[in-house]
Amino acid sequence: MITLSNVTKRYYTLVAVDDINLTIPRGEVLGVLGPNGAGKTTLFRLIAGFLNPDRGEITPQNGVWPTLGYKPEQLLFPARMRVRPYLEMVANLANIPRAQVRERVSESLARVRLEGAAQKNIGDCSKGMRQRLALAQALLGRPSLLLLDEPTNGLDPEGQDDICRVIEELRADGQTVVLSSHQLHEVTRVCTELVILKQGRVHFRSSMEAALTLRPHVVIRSDSDLSDVSAILTSLHPQITVYDNQVSLEDEAIQLRRHVLSVLVGAGHDVVGVEQKRATLEDIYAEAVQWHNVSSR
Repeated sequence: MITLSNVTKRYYTLVAVDDINLTIPRGEVLGVLGPNGAGKTTLFRLIAGFLNPDRGEITPQNGVWPTLGYKPEQLLFPARMRVRPYLEMVANLANIPRAQVRERVSESLARVRLEGAAQKNIGDCSKGMRQRLALAQALLGRPSLLLLDEPTNGLDPEGQDDICRVIEELRADGQTVVLSSHQLHEVTRVCTELVILKQGRVHFRSSMEAALTLRPHVVIRSDSDLSDVSAILTSLHPQITVYDNQVSLEDEAIQLRRHVLSVLVGAGHDVVGVEQKRATLEDIYAEAVQWHNVSSR
């Protein structure tokens, strides 16, 4: 849908986005992760056209820019306006045909399940309702690309679930969504593509499906310390590690699990658990950030 080629953005001496190459695929939900200051918000503003890159290009893949909706992280609303009149005002400012304004507003309110608050003063709305109002505003133009910067920030679990459900419905309808979040469980649930930023650079890029099949490993737990067999087990394969009362077998070493079990039993250790695991998003995120910290020393 959109391609970023060698995009760099500076604020005086600060490089906020540093030589990023990235493609936003049509019909997917792309999660953008990274610590504070990683460049996520700047990246969103570049894609939205609020900022121009100092170097590089942002181009639509078919030569035609998609219609775009943007929900910023910081929400500013007129507290004394009611929800529906506010959205109608925004729709008029966005040059939505006057005859379609009421329909578009009703459509957006229904999408985010805010119809019951249509006549409520925005200042009386909860934080969760204001997050949904911001999403409704972004949906008014029926965008084919939706940019959501921290869409569940500050919400309780029920509110987070509501926003995630809306994002899932949008993808099912064929819309493309790019979102940033610090809620890794939320990203795991709704995102189909994943990017991790650190100091303005991309340090991990994958489909979510591929990311969550990385580094399969088996953990075998014993009822006692395994120091007496540690040397034997680690000599079997370089991807076997022993720590206290457990043995970890990664990748190809998993094929040796039966042999490891026989060594343990033969040495008089009782096996109390065998668990097959894969990398979690928390593992992937921590490794991407740690890798940068180590490589930059």
